[in-house]
Amino acid sequence: MRQTSDRTSSGNAELDHILNGGLPTGRLYLVEGAPGSGKTTLAMRFLIDGAERGERCLYVTLSETREELLAVAASHGFDLSAIDIFELSSAEAVLGEGREQSILHSFEVELGGMIQLIQDEVERVRPHRVVFDSLSEMRLLAQDALRYRRQVLLLKQFFAPRGATVILIDDLTAEESGRRDTHLHSLCHGVLTLERVTLDFGAARRRLQVQKLRGVDFVAGYHDFTIRRGGLAVFPRLIAARHHLPFLGDPMESGIAELDALLYGGPLRGTSTLITGPAGTGKTTLALQYVDAACRRGEPATIYEFDERIGTMMVRAKAMGLDLQPHLDTGLLHVIQIDPAEISPGEFAFGVQREVEERGCRLLVIDSLNGYLAAMPQEQQLILQIHELLSYLNQKGVGTFLINPQHGLVGTMSTGTLNISYVADTVILIRFFEAEGRFRKAISVLKNRSGPHEEAIRELRIDAGGIRVGEPLVQFRGILTGTPEYSGEVGPLMEERTRA
Repeated sequence: MRQTSDRTSSGNAELDHILNGGLPTGRLYLVEGAPGSGKTTLAMRFLIDGAERGERCLYVTLSETREELLAVAASHGFDLSAIDIFELSSAEAVLGEGREQSILHSFEVELGGMIQLIQDEVERVRPHRVVFDSLSEMRLLAQDALRYRRQVLLLKQFFAPRGATVILIDDLTAEESGRRDTHLHSLCHGVLTLERVTLDFGAARRRLQVQKLRGVDFVAGYHDFTIRRGGLAVFPRLIAARHHLPFLGDPMESGIAELDALLYGGPLRGTSTLITGPAGTGKTTLALQYVDAACRRGEPATIYEFDERIGTMMVRAKAMGLDLQPHLDTGLLHVIQIDPAEISPGEFAFGVQREVEERGCRLLVIDSLNGYLAAMPQEQQLILQIHELLSYLNQKGVGTFLINPQHGLVGTMSTGTLNISYVADTVILIRFFEAEGRFRKAISVLKNRSGPHEEAIRELRIDAGGIRVGEPLVQFRGILTGTPEYSGEVGPLMEERTRA
């Protein structure tokens, strides 16, 4: 059946969400973007959605042939058989043999004849949805900006009483000369801009924004998207304020009493915990201990691996006494491998949201922030993105663990170009220190917004026997420097043990 509401679907559920329900019906819209940005794919899906609803749809192609359109449709698995295609790829097809006998300028005859043929086809088909692809041909035929704008205005006035929802596609060829046709923006009821950005390394990134949409409170700003078989995969910008739930605040236990005692019971649900320290100190293993405990309680958990391969992580965890395979088999645990060069921050945030909304994830691990940084090179945007993502997870009551590798092993260490510690609710620091000619590890809690925490520095031991937290290292001074001084009489340090 024909869509009878005051909104017309774009054919993309996520884009309709950004548009707050779809496009107001019976209006003229502009979809603009450079070649390769996905305009034709979006337009085809818009018409196919209408055809599936029983609406008459018309595709007016001013540059591509029918065969070229069908080839594009076939690459996405689209069936255009229910859509009327009006091909107008050359001026000669418009003018016929009498072209040279006209006393008018050829471009005036070509443009006027083309518009008349389009209007005749619209009267014949009486479509509910129309796509013009693209306006650059009209601009070339008009040769004069005033004449071009007049013809676009006439098209708008022609469609207004007919109730059709019309999309005009513009490939922004006018911008090559440094001009921006803002008058075209003012004529249209809404403007959607698609962009394609090529990075120094990795896949090209695509994003869209709604420039204007009269009378609609749409989701402003940039939204990442990709082109896949079947259309555009749009990832609406995450807005944490729209997902507020009451704060739970109960602790998440690790299953190790001494570790939980550092935070007086463990990190609270709906908070984020940053585990920081140099490579090899056991940051990931510590986070996996909380994951294992959550799954044993029947709580779904998700791990996003940016750096380490999943197989390596599983083998290493099992060697440390954490067998995660049963949790994977039952579906309580999802481990997702992320390639930072192939994913945009918006797509990552959208995936996290699906894990929470659809699977009910209660504990989430991001390993590591260095990999996340590679997915968004702009540091300031990264901080804002992480802040919004953590705010969303906190409001959903999800416990989040962030792994943050530090540069250096002992002595002065730095977090690199990313300082995320102020965003996290809890910060756990793991350090190497040298004692008795051996590397050892110390663990301490630097901050805990959720309540009190232990201020002591304790020894951390991770071996085949699992994770152990020792007594406070009160007989050492200067542990956080990496080169402490020992003032005690007997050795208080833990030795290796194996799990029975």
